[in-house]
Amino acid sequence: MSLPAPTPRNRAVVTGASSGIGAALAEGLAARGHSLILVARREERLRELAERLTERYRVQAEVRPCDLADREERAKLAADLASRDIAVLCNNAGFATYGPLSALTPERERLQVELDVVAVHELTLAVLPGMLERRAGAILVTGSTAGNQPGPNNTTYAASKAFANTFAESLHAELAGTGVCCTLLAPGPVRTEFTRAADVPALDRLVPGPLWVSAEQAARQAIAGMARGRRRVVPGPFAKVQTAGGQYTPRWITARLLRTAYGRLT
Repeated sequence: MSLPAPTPRNRAVVTGASSGIGAALAEGLAARGHSLILVARREERLRELAERLTERYRVQAEVRPCDLADREERAKLAADLASRDIAVLCNNAGFATYGPLSALTPERERLQVELDVVAVHELTLAVLPGMLERRAGAILVTGSTAGNQPGPNNTTYAASKAFANTFAESLHAELAGTGVCCTLLAPGPVRTEFTRAADVPALDRLVPGPLWVSAEQAARQAIAGMARGRRRVVPGPFAKVQTAGGQYTPRWITARLLRTAYGRLT
């Protein structure tokens, strides 16, 4: 088992915990008896979730409002986590943008890289030494099928998730035999507030409804995958098809298809 047993002292950290996959991951870990550190920008939502999980599962749930795209806020959180007994780290927070890169806001693109790439890297570096010293720990990185191929008109997000995917799978191999494991969660379309945050309502219509998976499904499979020490978890049949397509379809073909598909969104 690669998911450490919960203790009164250790904690499971979930970023992006205020909604979607993050909230579902927090609930799934609490159901297994893990006390939590919940991280997101929206403090009110975090407190509501913490109260519900504490009441339902009798675990402790610490609330840490933090904008992980902000370097100073992120550094404070990383320093705190480095000093704690962190059994599980779920690097889940992230957002996407759509449209021609030249037409997007440079500052928002930079923040996307800070959140989707740099925060994942820094928080992992903060908790990994302690996990290795204890020879116990589980790290989850929420990547995406978007990271399997070029994504024109979704350029920064596709590149960010390519980092997340490769980082997680590389670390998984590196940690073999240490008692610590890193698992990649690489979902396709998931029913969350993601499309609202991206401000692209048409994204919901790009994929037929039956092909979407719920946040609860994705989180349940992710936690089961961590517990089994899996390298990669791809929830849902459509995401598996996307993964295979990204691996075996010539990249010029997928780039052309996605350029057309995402170009219709904006």
